Amino acid sequence: MDHLPSWLLNQVSAHAQRLIAEGFAATGARGYHFRLLDSLVTDGPASQAALGRRTGIHLSDLVGALNELESAGFVRRAPDPADKRRNVVSVTGTGRERAAELSERVAAIQEELLAPLSRPERDQLTGLLRRLLEHHGTPATDRSRPAAASRPEGDAWLAG
Repeated sequence: MDHLPSWLLNQVSAHAQRLIAEGFAATGARGYHFRLLDSLVTDGPASQAALGRRTGIHLSDLVGALNELESAGFVRRAPDPADKRRNVVSVTGTGRERAAELSERVAAIQEELLAPLSRPERDQLTGLLRRLLEHHGTPATDRSRPAAASRPEGDAWLAG
């Protein structure tokens, strides 16, 4: 089987998912938390629907993750002044600190996952994986499209 790229990708993906789940669990976080906080820090406040599209998290999962982040004081939801039927989600100061902490955790996970590769090899691997994603038109290359079905909660997409 180890001559099949699809099998190899699947095995590495499974390992990456384990590393990510364990790495986040050690800090009481989940991959969804990182994705949401990172998006809010990077791209700014958004409606819940827009945030779901940006992160590829299905609305039913998004609400639960936002509830967890809000109860911890990392995000706040407020009615959208332009449309009171929807909420705008923004990151708090504490949420920015949490995002930085989780970003460090992600970097450490990437280091562990890619340890046997040199910097040029890592860059090459990332470029090749990106090319495959772009070719196949996966949602990971278009943050504006919903992608929950193609992105497991374990956040294998962080592994690249």
